[in-house]
Amino acid sequence: MRANHIKELVAIVEKSNIDELEVTKWWGHKVRIRKNSCTGEKSRAEYVEVSAAPAPVVVEPVAPLAVEKPPAETVKYTEIKAPMVGTFYRSPSPDAEPFATEGEIVSKGQTLCIIEAMKLMNELEADVSGRIVKILVNNAQPVEYNQPLFLIDPS
Repeated sequence: MRANHIKELVAIVEKSNIDELEVTKWWGHKVRIRKNSCTGEKSRAEYVEVSAAPAPVVVEPVAPLAVEKPPAETVKYTEIKAPMVGTFYRSPSPDAEPFATEGEIVSKGQTLCIIEAMKLMNELEADVSGRIVKILVNNAQPVEYNQPLFLIDPS
């Protein structure tokens, strides 16, 4: 710790109502500033800088985290994933109706969305027939390869 930092700490202690201040740096340096409580005299702050070896680090084995299983209800859903990186669009144009909506029944091969990649519009079709439970991506949002886009209940 530098002398100007210590002087600032001494000034803080002198101006405050505290009697002692101790600062420990992570590399083991410790500074303790304490006001002398002399009888009849004005209090004067003193400082002591202590360099100590850092305390030993004790590493205890930790039990592995339990992996949460998804709820049983989501296990039966089929995920439709992005086949490429691009921008997800729910409809062919901003003023057109979306290809698919939540709760809608879709058939295998039906267009669900468009993914734009390098100015090419790629239609994504349903792999299975079923009801769309959840659309996981917002319109005009960038998507990554293999990112889940739709949850479909095939039953």
